[in-house]
Amino acid sequence: MGPSALRVAGLQRALEQLGCDVEDFGDLEVRIPETQQIGSTNLRYADAILEASTALRDIVRDSLADGRLPLVLGGDHSISIGSVAGTAGFYRESQKALGVVWLDAHGDLNTPQTTPTGNIHGMSLAILLGLGDPRFTAIAGFAPVLRAEHVAMVGVRDLDPGEREHVRRTGLTVFTMREVDELGIRTCIQRAVEIATRNTAGIHLQLDMDVIDPEDAPGTGTRVRGGLSYREAHLAMELLCDSGAIRAIDLVEVNPVLDDRNRTAELGLELVLSLLGKRIL
Repeated sequence: MGPSALRVAGLQRALEQLGCDVEDFGDLEVRIPETQQIGSTNLRYADAILEASTALRDIVRDSLADGRLPLVLGGDHSISIGSVAGTAGFYRESQKALGVVWLDAHGDLNTPQTTPTGNIHGMSLAILLGLGDPRFTAIAGFAPVLRAEHVAMVGVRDLDPGEREHVRRTGLTVFTMREVDELGIRTCIQRAVEIATRNTAGIHLQLDMDVIDPEDAPGTGTRVRGGLSYREAHLAMELLCDSGAIRAIDLVEVNPVLDDRNRTAELGLELVLSLLGKRIL
């Protein structure tokens, strides 16, 4: 329902008014949970998620090959497994690594051994870094899909114990909300861009709407107080746009069932416009 909420908010028309040439590829066919077996309790709905991730990988890769900038809409953050694999695979052909800026309240760094829930959307970044079930870590045809030195997280404020250990083990750069408070969002984003563009082809941005404070973005599945403000989020997008390094975008965790009059989708639309060049003057 997340992509539908963004379409209802007028995403395509707004992008076209900004001057973008937009082609909506429609929704991927994803098997709904009600009709599926949960499977392993520490890797819930793995078969259906792997199937959808593989299809998304190919669509993203083909889109890049056609000279387009993929904007992938979700849904929960498990979609990044397929989308980032597609982008990384495309640039691997020219022997270039991929950088990622990951805006999120959470780490998404659990594995089947550390997860408290079994939800794969809490494992996405770990999988892309080569940690976890081999069926997922090898989705791009190589592993790891990402190297920790090319990834920067911003806005994190809720980590499980196992995720903290994975941060330490991988050397991943994490700008928590404390760093955002102390340094300011401008410095955090600029440093994140430096990390994600150092010896890479560019940035695949991960924009999880729960990075924003739930006062402004209530329609997400795992709300955590104390996130980015409305203006901090827009400035982050404007700075990322200024970098000229965005190669693909995932916009995730829009859940209209939990939202207030589609506010979160409308904010997501605004942030995409700022990311793609809309300015006050």
